[in-house]
Amino acid sequence: MPGTLRDFFLLEKDVVFLNHGSFGACPIPVFEAYQAWQLQLERQPVRFFVKELWPALEVARRDVEAYVGAEQNCIVPVMNATVGVNTIVQSLKLAPGDEILSNEHEYGACIRAWDKVCRHTGAVIVSAPIPDPIESLEQLTEAIWSHVSDRTKVLFISHITSPSGIVFPAKELCRRARERGILTVVDGAHCAGQIPLDLKNFGADFYTGNCHKWLCAPKGAAFLYAAPDKKHLLEPLMVSWGGTNECASDDAFVNELQFQGTNDMSSFLAISDAIKFQVEHNWNAVREECQKKIAWVKDELESLPNVRALYPTNSDMQKQMTAVILQGKKGQAVKDYLEADYKIEIPVWDRGDDAVLRVSVQGYTTQEELELLVSAIKKLG
Repeated sequence: MPGTLRDFFLLEKDVVFLNHGSFGACPIPVFEAYQAWQLQLERQPVRFFVKELWPALEVARRDVEAYVGAEQNCIVPVMNATVGVNTIVQSLKLAPGDEILSNEHEYGACIRAWDKVCRHTGAVIVSAPIPDPIESLEQLTEAIWSHVSDRTKVLFISHITSPSGIVFPAKELCRRARERGILTVVDGAHCAGQIPLDLKNFGADFYTGNCHKWLCAPKGAAFLYAAPDKKHLLEPLMVSWGGTNECASDDAFVNELQFQGTNDMSSFLAISDAIKFQVEHNWNAVREECQKKIAWVKDELESLPNVRALYPTNSDMQKQMTAVILQGKKGQAVKDYLEADYKIEIPVWDRGDDAVLRVSVQGYTTQEELELLVSAIKKLG
């Protein structure tokens, strides 16, 4: 039997893995459930796709709906949050001069999707500057909202940002946007498994999130949510059989978007097992311990010379990821040093003349690993 949470994961034992936020990591029991679905598919593919997949998808969707607090038939599977964002971006009817309000901390791949649709429609992305350093959530809210104009049609915002790990005031911004008749698109790539979700009371028109990251499902497991009154606005990226299948749902949104051609959906079906794994291992307590560790490592790093804070150590603004500025450092050089000398896997990238170091703490992360990181950064000078 595994002795620690690390023993449940397939991660290489000699690597200090502080980069859960990039692609996640899947526990062995969940990975085995995923493989069992794949075997079931391959042993009789026709029976699987014609008869077995549809009721299995129904169960998985219900489990995800319950986990993220969504209304029934408002969730469909997607491969990842980037696919979810692209589905929304390609569905919305934008016109020349329409503005999509975003900000400097958004995920680059998703911004590229907005860039492309803007080139084709004449719409414009407005990227709100984010204060540096950030002093409070209230300051952050106003920094973004101050760029709303009469032409703002869409607000695109992360719930937890990828480059900085900040829990953005997305719910408050969605509330304001709805009052102004602005559509809201929330990138929740880092949220499921890291923070509790209650989408039916969140106020977003569209919300997409990964389950392969902090919920620890297999890669290719994610969801796309549409509020009940906005479901009709979304169209599939690829048109397939939709509601013509004899096993079709009675909901048009689910019919058109949950199946877009022959695809191995085993990863989405295994989300139920990922939820079960975290329940069995008291993941609420695991998350609390991770949050204590992330606060500790943030404060320790920021106490070092030439390390600067992006935002205060505040439980409302950070959960299991944090980022700090390494002043005067080059991102790739720091990354190479940490990997070569300490076998630390961690993302570091350039930001002007400085580097950004992002730390992820998952249930398998030990205090000793975080102390090693602090020691390594200290030796950088």
